[in-house]
Amino acid sequence: MCPVDCIQPAPGTPGFAAAEMLYIDPATCIDCGCCVPECPVDAIRPDVDLPPSLAHFAQLNAGYFDGRRPGPVPPRSVRAPSLALDRRLRVAVVGAGPAGLYAALDLLETGGSGVAVDVYDRLPTPGGLIRYGVAPDHPSTKLAAEAFAVHARDPGLRFRFGVEVGTDVTPAELARAHDAVVYAVGAAGARSIGVPGEDLPGSLPAARFVAWYNGHPEAGDRDVDLSGTRAVVIGNGNVALDVARVLVSDPALLATTDMAGHALDALGRSRIREVLVVGRRGPLQAAFTTAELTALERVPGVDVLADREELALTPAEQRLLAADPVLRARYEVLLRLATRPPGGPARKRIRLRFLARPVRVLGSDAVTGVRLRRQEKRDVDGVVTFRPAGTTSTVGAGLVLGSVGYLTPPLPGLPYDADRGVVRNADGRVVDGSGRAVPGAYVVGWAKRGPSGVIGTNKHCAAVTAGHLRADAAAGRLTPPEEPPQWLDALLAERCDRLTDWAGWRRLDRHERAAGQAVGRPRVKVTSLPDIWRIAGRAG
Repeated sequence: MCPVDCIQPAPGTPGFAAAEMLYIDPATCIDCGCCVPECPVDAIRPDVDLPPSLAHFAQLNAGYFDGRRPGPVPPRSVRAPSLALDRRLRVAVVGAGPAGLYAALDLLETGGSGVAVDVYDRLPTPGGLIRYGVAPDHPSTKLAAEAFAVHARDPGLRFRFGVEVGTDVTPAELARAHDAVVYAVGAAGARSIGVPGEDLPGSLPAARFVAWYNGHPEAGDRDVDLSGTRAVVIGNGNVALDVARVLVSDPALLATTDMAGHALDALGRSRIREVLVVGRRGPLQAAFTTAELTALERVPGVDVLADREELALTPAEQRLLAADPVLRARYEVLLRLATRPPGGPARKRIRLRFLARPVRVLGSDAVTGVRLRRQEKRDVDGVVTFRPAGTTSTVGAGLVLGSVGYLTPPLPGLPYDADRGVVRNADGRVVDGSGRAVPGAYVVGWAKRGPSGVIGTNKHCAAVTAGHLRADAAAGRLTPPEEPPQWLDALLAERCDRLTDWAGWRRLDRHERAAGQAVGRPRVKVTSLPDIWRIAGRAG
């Protein structure tokens, strides 16, 4: 939307897909305000109107352009020309999270009345990670869901919730009723931390903990044991910082969010006073973003600490830091944390640890701690490597959360890349073991590229895949459906115990918002599947 292309990095420029945030170049911005109403998460503010809690973003933005200006901006759109076919194209999208919805809207925008999209999801609710993955205390990030809701009334878009592809219907059956199928199934599986004892009670994947406090209907409402005074989070990405922040936040503040009621009750009784966030490598290799790191500093009543010794850099890292303003900004925050004295004993703590590898989760009947082995860095010919240093230490803890990555579980009937934990694909086209494209099969989001990027990253990712689909349609590489839509509708009605649509989701949405309004919260989530189905009702 920017008439002078001052928002960087732009789609198509190096680093765009992996960017942790976008920046506005003050040297070229003309203050026209075109971008403000278009931002789906209300993230654009003038520097003269920044509250103290956001003032540091002005420095982050300035630092990005320090000593550099972007080169030529490529064409703004990655989209292929609009479709012009002699028949209506029917596309199935499997997954109603951000990636799937971005793909559906992209296809409808370019295809108009020549495209019909059916979105399927095994859950009775849309949103995916927006509803069940974004931390409750990040409400602005959830605003993206409102942008999707605006487009849900498109006459070419239809939703079928309660359909599990691979169980209720096979990929082959789905393909029989559509020209193409786009898989946006996310990455619901959690990678193992790979040490003895990780299956003990009190040790669980951070993904499960996130689903628990966000009210995922399959996570259950059983309380997580928060009776210990210390928790250890293995991994240092954004999810790791999210769970650390939630564990030490004031329950009264969390009670103003859409956090699940059972989690609010449990966190209100929590005895946790300290959270260790443990990274196996150094500070420059950490996976969290600067924005998430600085968010920790703003948690009331909580000290965020780092060890200056663990922040030491090799010569190769120093050169990397000098050349990368984004990395430099993050490192400067860590240095600030390492020199800040802790507050009084009444304050809770988040302690960031680097160069520490877990070797065992301790305990017999339940978690009692974690044994860590120190890592050392080596700089060989400008390449930084890490290896065990031999010394170990023991940290007492009553809760261990593994946050070392997500993966997409294998989907019956689709090629799978076990090494990467994604659907096997070439830039969004599903491919077999020989690298040949599977006709009419596509993938977007984390199932395509792995767990990387933020919500908005999926828009560019989906546009690339949708562009391949359009190109294949224009070249005649898509096989027309063998069966009409009514054939699949009858099949699902027979096989699915529950089936609802967008109107059903809106009934649930209104119910949750009304319940929240009564207690001063944005919504009160319904977390029981039977209750969700009862409120949503059957598809029309």
